[in-house]
Amino acid sequence: MSIVRESDLIGIGKKYQIETEAGDNMVVVIHDDGKRELYRSENEDSETHCVMTLSDEESRQVAGIIGGLSYKPKALETMEFALDDLRIEWYKVGEANDGVNKSIGELEVRQRTGASIIAAIRDDETIINPGPEYRIAPGTTLVVAGKKTNIKLLKEILI
Repeated sequence: MSIVRESDLIGIGKKYQIETEAGDNMVVVIHDDGKRELYRSENEDSETHCVMTLSDEESRQVAGIIGGLSYKPKALETMEFALDDLRIEWYKVGEANDGVNKSIGELEVRQRTGASIIAAIRDDETIINPGPEYRIAPGTTLVVAGKKTNIKLLKEILI
């Protein structure tokens, strides 16, 4: 697991220092105006060099790419991510699932489970935050968010 240190930059924003499992050192500065700067250093004691500057919109696009919202390797189809009580999981809907060909609204996903479907990925199409009219087709990978118990209830509806 990587080590992340967070600090406030008064009048600027926040700074995140990240040391990865591979031993890489990176600094992300998030400015109050939304701009992001990425820095890299050879080790913790060496000088950092700005690698790139991104706008708020560009940062969100890159976050989606890195986070796997637009492409997820086959080996990670059941991946999950946890942050305190919040979990984000990828769930591939099978052919024989009860939730297949029903809309999110028909299944009353949020009301019945407390979980949210934050993306639906099928073939080359990714729908971010699909609405209640979205129909769940077989083979769709759903990106769901909620507490562990909420996600378990969602999976029970879809099985």
